Amino acid sequence: MSLREQDLSGSLTVYPVVCSSGFLVFDLLNWVSIKKKMQVLESEAVMSRFHAVYDKLNEALDDMPYDELGVSVEVQEQVELMRMQLKRAQKRRDTQDIELAMDLMVVLSEKDDRNVDNAILQRLANRLELRTFCDLKAETVAISKLVKQFGKDAQNIRQIMGLFGKFKRIIGFEEPSAQDCSVSSRTLEKLPSFSIPHEYLCPITLEIMTDPVIVATGQTYERESIQKWLDSNHRTCPKTGQILHHLLVVPNYALRNLILQWCEKNDFELPRKAISVGSDGSSSELVKQISCLVQDLSSPQLNARRHAILELRTLSKDNPDNRILIASMGGVTPLVQLLSFPDSKIQEHAVTALLNLSLNEANKRVIAQEGAIPAIIDILQNGTDEARENSAAALFSISMLDENKVLVGSTNGIPPLVDLLKNGTVRGKKDAATALFNLSLHQANKSRAIKAGAIPPLLNLLEDKNLGMIDEALSILLLLASHPEGRGQLGRLSFIKTLVEIIKNGTPKNKECATSVLLELGLHNSSFVLASLQYGVYEHLVEMVRNGTNRGQRKANSLLQHMSKCEHIA
Repeated sequence: MSLREQDLSGSLTVYPVVCSSGFLVFDLLNWVSIKKKMQVLESEAVMSRFHAVYDKLNEALDDMPYDELGVSVEVQEQVELMRMQLKRAQKRRDTQDIELAMDLMVVLSEKDDRNVDNAILQRLANRLELRTFCDLKAETVAISKLVKQFGKDAQNIRQIMGLFGKFKRIIGFEEPSAQDCSVSSRTLEKLPSFSIPHEYLCPITLEIMTDPVIVATGQTYERESIQKWLDSNHRTCPKTGQILHHLLVVPNYALRNLILQWCEKNDFELPRKAISVGSDGSSSELVKQISCLVQDLSSPQLNARRHAILELRTLSKDNPDNRILIASMGGVTPLVQLLSFPDSKIQEHAVTALLNLSLNEANKRVIAQEGAIPAIIDILQNGTDEARENSAAALFSISMLDENKVLVGSTNGIPPLVDLLKNGTVRGKKDAATALFNLSLHQANKSRAIKAGAIPPLLNLLEDKNLGMIDEALSILLLLASHPEGRGQLGRLSFIKTLVEIIKNGTPKNKECATSVLLELGLHNSSFVLASLQYGVYEHLVEMVRNGTNRGQRKANSLLQHMSKCEHIA
């Protein structure tokens, strides 16, 4: 085998692009490891930068001068495979982006007094790689540093810390109370001026300790936090991971005195912790109470049934442990049976109680296996306004499991959701929209939604600015536009004109979503793109590229590039 020299002094302009793209990838991954999760709520800069790298790599590989570089056929095949993977990533990203956006919309909603589905929180936590206590601790510390380094946007920081509180709940800790949240807000306001000594913070909650106790490993924690950890059947030290040889805790009076002195010196108000009832006595009484209530669900006395179902609805609303307890004591079966009881109020309480229970992932499967879905759909069609709203929310929650998406769709659950979207209350429309979005993530349900007439009411939502549901409507339309039947109904000049108007006058999020839908349509039929040009979309896209959000700029750039290709074809 002999080595040979080759003159590559020609204009191999693509090679520096490939190299720089590689450096961009390493730089980007390093940057993400530092700033990470905060960017999800602050902006979509992370996603935008990844997609920019995708685009640069794709562009570079398209023009790779294989002959001039002397690249073998085998290597060319590997490069071609890489190009195909990049293109697949580009096709997947819209649905993934919009699903993440919808999850955040549901989780961060301040207008809905219902609890957030644990499955949504789990999906978000997995995507953000916040699966363990250590992950959350590291990110909380990182965000505190960012606040001190760059200043704070109080609303965004509170949203982030609130979201982290929900993540703590799904790994074994409850969310802070409203009183604790108000204290956290005051603490947040003080952050830029001084920092609480690290040794005064509980390693679990990263909040200042009011009742520090020492565990078997010698580590100190807030009593309430470590007790919750132990009550969740953990037998290791959260900080060190060592096995706890006993579960006794000893008050750390010395540290408590130091904390009190520091608070007095810095005029810092300690959080006021609620006094907790002894767990053994209270849990025993609760088990007896729930057992009696579950039995009363089958009582021949109507008043006893009404009382029992209302109590179970209340008990399951805010307490995750109660949801597990009610289901484990056989509460699901009689609740499902009461869905068909000839009393509208009992039906309403039953479907709402099941909605609350379904926030536990294991209960979703049990509820579906007990045959609840057809009965919930019946209430969705014929129940009171509140019962219909909660039925839609229950279907959304239950369908977080993929097998239940199929079951709801095949049991004809989509048409009544479309009817609620048309004729429901504002809350009912929102519940119907989130359920339809979730169900439409399954390919077969897209066709069902289109045939059930989902597109006309979604288009009506685009016209009604007062409802504030433009983003939700466009998110569902983007999913339906990926189906041939959906494109067939959406491919009208009036809809293209509406999209252009939203791109011109909508909120930044509206513009992003509308551009995504127009791009989806245009990739399958260039006539849609040419029609949008006639309505003047070009200048609005250029404006988005200049001044839009990161994701908006990316979408606008993609659409402008596609328009250029379409014009060449035309």
